Amino acid sequence: MKEDTSEPNESKQDLTRSADAASPALEDLQKAYNDLNSRYLRLAADFDNYRKRMAREIDARTTFAIEEFAVELLEVMDNFERAEKTERAGLPEGMEQIRKLFATILERHGIGPMECRNLPFDPERQEAIAYVPSDAREGTVIDEAIRGYCMQDKVIRYAKVVVSKGKEE
Repeated sequence: MKEDTSEPNESKQDLTRSADAASPALEDLQKAYNDLNSRYLRLAADFDNYRKRMAREIDARTTFAIEEFAVELLEVMDNFERAEKTERAGLPEGMEQIRKLFATILERHGIGPMECRNLPFDPERQEAIAYVPSDAREGTVIDEAIRGYCMQDKVIRYAKVVVSKGKEE
């Protein structure tokens, strides 16, 4: 019977020894976990700061681009004010020069008019405001009430057009 009582004591000692042996491994795992968690939190904070900085930079670039465009448009406004002060005889010439200047500024920024007249109606680039009988083929744009404009390849203002119904009988 003595042997039976000594075995539980020996197994308790073995458990204690194995727990003591596992304790440094457990501490190492805990340190590694804490290190990785700390690195993760720093990385998440860095990414959040990066995202906010990029948003501020994009906003600043947009504001600067709009400001630069506005300064160029002020040159057109100055020319209109000068034209108002001149003699009426030279007004048509001055207005034509201002129109050319304005078109040049728009062109510099990739903005240009769309050609519509005598072309088939395109609902992706035009808005029909009237459908009238004419000698032109049905579905052809016969007049442009308001010119449409594109910036690069994107329509920024749809042309308002009059479309032919064809010959009325």
